[in-house]
Amino acid sequence: MKVCLMTSVYALSESDRNGSFLVESTRYLKERGHEVKVFAPSYEGLADHHIEGVPVHRFRYFFKKFENLTHGQGAPNRIRNPLYLLVAFFYILFGLISAVRFCRREKFDVIHVHWPFPHGMWGWAASKLSGAPIVLTFHGAELLLAKKFFFVDAFLKHAIKHSEGIICNSTFTAAEVAKLTDKPINVIPFGVTVNVKEKNATRNGDTHNLLFAGRIIERKGLEYLIRAIPLMDDELAVHLNIAGEGNVKASLQALTTELGLDDKITFHGFVPNAQLEDMYSQADVFILPAIVDDRGDTEGLGVVLVEALSYQVPVVASQVGGIPDVIIDGETGTLVPERSPEAIAEAVESLLRDDERASEMVDKGLAHARSYFDWGRITDLLVQTYKKALGQL
Repeated sequence: MKVCLMTSVYALSESDRNGSFLVESTRYLKERGHEVKVFAPSYEGLADHHIEGVPVHRFRYFFKKFENLTHGQGAPNRIRNPLYLLVAFFYILFGLISAVRFCRREKFDVIHVHWPFPHGMWGWAASKLSGAPIVLTFHGAELLLAKKFFFVDAFLKHAIKHSEGIICNSTFTAAEVAKLTDKPINVIPFGVTVNVKEKNATRNGDTHNLLFAGRIIERKGLEYLIRAIPLMDDELAVHLNIAGEGNVKASLQALTTELGLDDKITFHGFVPNAQLEDMYSQADVFILPAIVDDRGDTEGLGVVLVEALSYQVPVVASQVGGIPDVIIDGETGTLVPERSPEAIAEAVESLLRDDERASEMVDKGLAHARSYFDWGRITDLLVQTYKKALGQL
């Protein structure tokens, strides 16, 4: 099959981690003999390019300086600035025009749209004029908007009505989409290649290293992890490493200073892959303190937790969104209530004081990840969805 992958986020270069799960998925589809081309927005003037041999068509939509709606902080956070509402309008308009031209020229068999609002509009128009069926993948953010704005709800129902396949990244997301339609829904997470990495035997003295890696935005709940640090026993000598960038970083750094934790918390900013791998190998516990934020947004899945397990790092995470698909409480990791520094501190201390239990959780977590998030299984399900959309099954 010839597949158009239509998305707002895709790797900007070979070393970029944005949309890494889409890069992986594309790689496995290519290995099955399918041709994939990516349709995505430009970033600060970025022209068409290739990632791992896959053509990525970049459409321009604004002046270079402001052409950054879709990476870093993400569009939902960007558009809090009124200027970006104008940018978003041109993003949708030029994306629609470019998508129609691209799909008519390339004559795809299937158009696979990620984040159906607003990209379902592009897919629908391109489908109407090219004849290729649409498959939609929901990641969760669009469902938040549907709860707030009636027109988004109507938009998504229209997109679903005209689609030939619906995919959700987690059981949590699927339950939300089921409120909009009676059509069959396929739960297909994006996998992680689970290659077990050796732990670094070299330790930083008696310090226990805690790690968070990801975008520093409200729904990641980092405020509650920071507030948990002074609640932990001083004898454990914990140090929290935070890898990532985002729009709440400055306020969290101020909170760290206010709590007198500058010697116990390090903000590393964006780190390249090699440095992040070293941070994982040095970590004693990985923590994802996600919350349902003020806009109702939360983690759609939390695949980063599988990455942590692949480095044999035990996990503490909040019981929100799709995280329970990855972390089964007490078996593959520890789940805690959201917005609870006390629960985070208690869970981390428990793992640090019981190496045997922590190791057992990692082993079970790896076994679960290898089965549920196996790329071979996921690619099979994806191809089946495409074939059903084409009427071949």
